[in-house]
Amino acid sequence: MQNIIDLPEPLQFEWDEHNSNKVRLRHNIMPVEAEQPFLSDYAVLFDDRHSIGEKRYQLVGPNNKGQILFIVFTIRNNKVRIISARSANRKERSNYGKKA
Repeated sequence: MQNIIDLPEPLQFEWDEHNSNKVRLRHNIMPVEAEQPFLSDYAVLFDDRHSIGEKRYQLVGPNNKGQILFIVFTIRNNKVRIISARSANRKERSNYGKKA
């Protein structure tokens, strides 16, 4: 199920220092690379399983290198706050390919 959400405009990002370090060290993705899929065609799904206290969303889309990323984020203080970013797995890439 694909949901369309209104992203804040102007599009701004906010990072928790721990999360930006984790994404960089564990998944070898620089924060700016995790922000790039928001500027291209992407699929956004509401994540009700992890949405306790605030709505969380999942995004699957390409960065500027063409790498398909799986991103978990929320909207906080009118900014996109990225919680996690990693390379999409085979199923996520396949599902993204069907929607693109």
